[in-house]
Amino acid sequence: MKNALIIGNSGGVGAALEAQYQAQGWYCTGISRQHDGLELREPDTIKSVLATIDGPFDTVVIATGALCIDGYAPEKTIKSVTQQGIEDQMRINAIGPALILSQIGRLLPRKTEARIAVLSARVGSIADNKLGGWISYRAAKAALNQIVRTSAIELARSHPLLSCISLHPGTVKTRLTKAFLKNSRSLPADQASEMLYEVIERRTPGDTGKFFDQNGLEILW
Repeated sequence: MKNALIIGNSGGVGAALEAQYQAQGWYCTGISRQHDGLELREPDTIKSVLATIDGPFDTVVIATGALCIDGYAPEKTIKSVTQQGIEDQMRINAIGPALILSQIGRLLPRKTEARIAVLSARVGSIADNKLGGWISYRAAKAALNQIVRTSAIELARSHPLLSCISLHPGTVKTRLTKAFLKNSRSLPADQASEMLYEVIERRTPGDTGKFFDQNGLEILW
């Protein structure tokens, strides 16, 4: 039986992915802020919670993240940016995942294929930015993409059969996106998780360090 670690399994996408992996016959270990006290703005909790986990895991999904934090919504213009808003976005959407990735090597097999998928967002693509706005969230996801890219390069030295990718989940109907779905095409979490499972599990070591959408298409950085 294959093993998956779902980090952030109390969120809409994380919970759906955990259910999808289980439906495919995987054994799943899930950790989250709600159930395990994994608080991305408190680095000590990341280290302590991950220390309780033993691998190896064939797939690790980092399904953490936040769009609105403490009432601070995505900005419509650079004029609306605040220092606290940017700091919180960076802590949760970039620094937190980076600290997770710093601890993840020991949980991966070295001699068989393995995968890490980190949930990012298309708006983190600098090349794809045609509309502006959402400054803090875009910047945090762009930083996350660089973190994933760099981590993939470094992890490949010790885990040559690993594929470590950034993954845009599409617009999924969750609590995180509820206020932003009026004009957006979206999918229920269970349908989205089926697509994401296929994208993740089709990745090979040759895909490591890349950025994919929910259809398996590569996104420009």
